[in-house]
Amino acid sequence: MTIDIIDLSDPDYSDLDAVQLTMVRTAQVKKNKIVADAGEAIKKLAYHLLKNDNARSSVREREEAQILAKRDADVDEVKEDLLMQLAYESVGSQGNEYGPYRYPENPNYTLTYSQRFLVVRDYYMHVTTNPEARLQAFTMDTLARSYLGEYYATLYDQLASYVK
Repeated sequence: MTIDIIDLSDPDYSDLDAVQLTMVRTAQVKKNKIVADAGEAIKKLAYHLLKNDNARSSVREREEAQILAKRDADVDEVKEDLLMQLAYESVGSQGNEYGPYRYPENPNYTLTYSQRFLVVRDYYMHVTTNPEARLQAFTMDTLARSYLGEYYATLYDQLASYVK
């Protein structure tokens, strides 16, 4: 997937964590859908006008301009929402009175369970490159069971799949 909703090479966005990258990917999917839907609407308009022998009318230009303006407004809304989420996430991820949020030393309980899943998965993927040792360490992690909730089994299955 090409990410063009924000410039990831920009210094402000170059060091996003797993949760923030998930936010960016989700926003990119929304943007791609908006652009695709607008393209489809323009095609339908062109076919409709062709069918009625009005392909060169000013109606087409006016309608296309409206479709493109709505597309741009919707994309801007998604981008602004993403920027707000990233700003909120970076403020919330600074830490608390125990220091910066880091799993497992100081886990961030303000994250959703799916975001916690990404944080813990990212942690274990960087702990070691040995899949057996990674799975062994994860199964011995008592904090992960309560921190991940129902996502614990999902992450266990994912880490176990690398052992095979």
